[in-house]
This record gives sequence, C-alpha cells and structure tokens, in this order.
Amino acid sequence: MAWDKVGAVHYLQSHAQPTSIGRCAEYTRRAIEWGGLHLMRTGSARNDGSSLICVGFHEVHGNPQRGDVVVIQPIPGHPDGHMTMFDGQIWISDFKQMHGFYPGPAYRSAQPPYKIYRHD
Repeated sequence: MAWDKVGAVHYLQSHAQPTSIGRCAEYTRRAIEWGGLHLMRTGSARNDGSSLICVGFHEVHGNPQRGDVVVIQPIPGHPDGHMTMFDGQIWISDFKQMHGFYPGPAYRSAQPPYKIYRHD
C-alpha cells in the first residue's frame, strides 16, 4: 500500500492543539489516513497496533524515524492508552509532545509497555 508519511506528518504538525485534548488516537489515525491508508476503528489507542499491521506497518526497535507510530498501553486513570507519531524531531498526537513519546508525567513515571510501528 502506498503511504505518504510526509503528508501524514504535515497533517499532525498543522492540526496539533496547544495541549492534549484527549483525542490522541483520533488525530494520529486522521494523519495516517491523510497519508493514504485507512485504519480500522478499534475504540481505544491501546488496540490500534493490529489496525496498523493490517495496513502494512510492522513493529520496529531502536531509534524512531519520521512517520513511525507508537502505541502505548494504559496506565491507571488512562484506560485507553496512547498513540502518537514521530515527525523526525518530536512526537505529535493531538498536541506536540516535547518530552518524548510518553504524553505526560504519569506515563513517564509508570513507563507502561509500548510498541513502535513503521510503514516502509
């Protein structure tokens, strides 16, 4: 499947809010779809890994590249987990995450499991 990761990243960069509005998966999915891939709706960011795999993403390890997507498992108080995309410098979901892919201090403290996905 053809995917325009530059277009997807640009979508997130131009639509990111000043702070989180609790719609990380929606914004990340919209960016991926802007880039040309249609994702299944799972209802929760924590379950979006399977949807990414269905459209040609695969799990990777190591340093992130532009267009990589991370799916983070839930922590107490955040039952849906988190999903975000790397723009080549920072992670962006519904907001620009300036402290890595964990979206806030509760996630950074808990460090829940995550997987990074890439579409080649």
